[in-house]
Amino acid sequence: MNMALSGIDQQASALIAAGRLAEAEALLRPALASGSGPIVLWRLLVQAIRPQGKIGEVRAIQEMVVQTLPGDLAARFDLSETLLLTGDFTRGWREYRFRYSLEHTARIERKVQRPRWEGQPLQGKTLLIHDEQGYGDTFQFLRMVSWARARSGARVILEINAESFSLAQRSSGFDELIVRGSLPPAFDVHCEMMSLPMAMQLQLSDLPGAGAGPYMTADPARLAKWRERLAHLPRPLVALVWAGRPTHNNDARRSMALADLAPLGASGATFLSVQKGPAAAQAATPPEGMNLLSLSDEIEDFEDTAAILCIADLLVSVDSSPVHLAGALGRPAWVMLPFVPDWRWLLERQDSPWYPDVRLFRQTKPDDWGAVLEAVGRELAGLKAALELTS
Repeated sequence: MNMALSGIDQQASALIAAGRLAEAEALLRPALASGSGPIVLWRLLVQAIRPQGKIGEVRAIQEMVVQTLPGDLAARFDLSETLLLTGDFTRGWREYRFRYSLEHTARIERKVQRPRWEGQPLQGKTLLIHDEQGYGDTFQFLRMVSWARARSGARVILEINAESFSLAQRSSGFDELIVRGSLPPAFDVHCEMMSLPMAMQLQLSDLPGAGAGPYMTADPARLAKWRERLAHLPRPLVALVWAGRPTHNNDARRSMALADLAPLGASGATFLSVQKGPAAAQAATPPEGMNLLSLSDEIEDFEDTAAILCIADLLVSVDSSPVHLAGALGRPAWVMLPFVPDWRWLLERQDSPWYPDVRLFRQTKPDDWGAVLEAVGRELAGLKAALELTS
């Protein structure tokens, strides 16, 4: 970096960290106006313009960086998320394999002394499929296990995290289910759950959309318990989640405080807090006018959450694992999304090809939840009125 550019990277980094994205962009653009310049500045420009929704330019820059530095795995992973966000599944899944060996994924990488499945027939062989990342990822990609067995013809062993194990027992597509961390039986090939799309060359058109049914179910005993617990409450019953996992790299943009959801209280719905984690404490002081019952301390595991979602009329949530659980259960969910969401929600559309019963409410401006909450509140009021007409 020459002297004229000295210090720009530090200044831009500080502006980005402070959320002053437009200022960072204005600082960086003159230094890159010739179309050349240090890669570090191009990376910073991506960080400044991606949250502003300039995805076409982001993709072009990331393509250039990968072409210049093909061995930079972080750059390839970043490109994969942009490709998937824009619906380019062909290249996106291929680049997504570079998620491993990065600093934030090295702890979940599994060194397996067997080849990875690449979609070929495996009659007479055993395929180990193992989950790898967050709970939402597991719920989302569990659907593909049965597709993999049908495609491969193999005997399938599914290894899954302990928290999702009992739910997975009532799903299908595997011949044996084991808990992550246990010693698996002998197998011939393996595949991470989130590498199944690459192995099967998954396209958007392959997703079942409106014709899909649920592939997970709630435990009957938990359903009975929660039906009794919630029987006295006036409908609609709306399960509520306002914050995701705090360590998520985009959590500041995808999560809210419960106080921010005050406009929803006017709908007259009965809200059930199924929020977990540090944000659950906010349910002790709900916004004025919001009829909120906190269930957070009563929820022991995902089995409880699944049962509540099957009894509630609706889940209203930010991008979080309960959304994927609701989708897998075939339960209606309304998801409040930041201006530039996680790749799995794609761009612009109000539905999800992964889950036919999910509706998407997107920010129309970065970091502005006002229009989203207004739209959700209006729809909730309509839901309450419709239920009153049919009761």
